[in-house]
Amino acid sequence: MLFVEIHDVNLDIIATRRSQYPDAGKPEFLLVGRSNVGKSSFINAVLGRKNLAYTSSTPGKTQTLNFYNVNDRFYLIDVPGYGYATVDKKTQAKFGMMIEEYLEKRETLKRVFLLVDFRHKPTEDDLLMYNFLKYYNLPVTVVATKADKVSGTKKQKNLKVVLDTMDLVVGDDLVVFSSVTKLGVKDVLSKIESLIS
Repeated sequence: MLFVEIHDVNLDIIATRRSQYPDAGKPEFLLVGRSNVGKSSFINAVLGRKNLAYTSSTPGKTQTLNFYNVNDRFYLIDVPGYGYATVDKKTQAKFGMMIEEYLEKRETLKRVFLLVDFRHKPTEDDLLMYNFLKYYNLPVTVVATKADKVSGTKKQKNLKVVLDTMDLVVGDDLVVFSSVTKLGVKDVLSKIESLIS
C-alpha cells in the first residue's frame, strides 16, 4: 500500500467566501461531519501532529473553512460541523451557505471524507450530508470514527449498520478509523496518494 508521508503542514488559509480560497490549483480534500464526531482528532492523526487542529470540548468551534497545506502538494479542508444545538439557526444557515458555495464550483476538490460515529447508527444529518454531496456528484469516503470504543464482537454489527444506513453508491467506500490506535490512518493516506499522484 503506497501512502503519502507527511513532512510539512501549515494552516495556510482561513476562508469564509470564494474570493479567499487558494488559487494554487492543488488537489483538495474536504472533511465534513457532525460537531462531536472527532474531526480535529482525525486531522491530527492523519497529518501526524498532536495539536494542529484544536480539539475542543465545545462542539461547533470551527466557524470557517480551514485550508491545511500538506507537503505543499494538497489541501485538507476542515469546515464547520453540523448537527449541534448550541449554534443558532441563522449561524447554521450561514455555515450551510459557506459549504455550498465551496462545493458548487471547486474543480480541485478530489474527494470528500464524511465522518460518522462508528458507535452509533448514522444520524439523519449524516444522511442529509451524504445525499447533499451526491447531489453535486462528489466522490465520498465515509470514515467511521472512534472505532477503539467499539468492542471486537460489536465491530461487524456496527459496520453492517453503518453500511446499510448510508447505502453507499458505487465508487464510494468506507474506512473504519481510530485516532487513538491509528486504525485507518494509512487507508486514508493511501487514498489521498492515489488521487494526487
